[in-house]
Amino acid sequence: MAKQKTEDADQIPDDIAALSFEDALAELEDIVRELETGDGDLDASIAGYSRGVHLKKHCEAKLKEAEAKIEKIVVGAGGSPEGTGPLDDA
Repeated sequence: MAKQKTEDADQIPDDIAALSFEDALAELEDIVRELETGDGDLDASIAGYSRGVHLKKHCEAKLKEAEAKIEKIVVGAGGSPEGTGPLDDA
């Protein structure tokens, strides 16, 4: 039973998955600022922290996607980009 809860906790909620990197990062920064002030109640802080974990994972995934695309840029003999190579999902 605990394993199921862990798997659910690791899944990024749909509303976060739909965010752009920039929007997710901005929301994460807002949550961090709120947590740093310590003004909120405990339940709100826990909920914010949990959402922040998902936002962080989403941002990391977006960065990895971008990095993979950049690594696939094909550089021509003259040193300028000529296109992209196939992106391996494996």
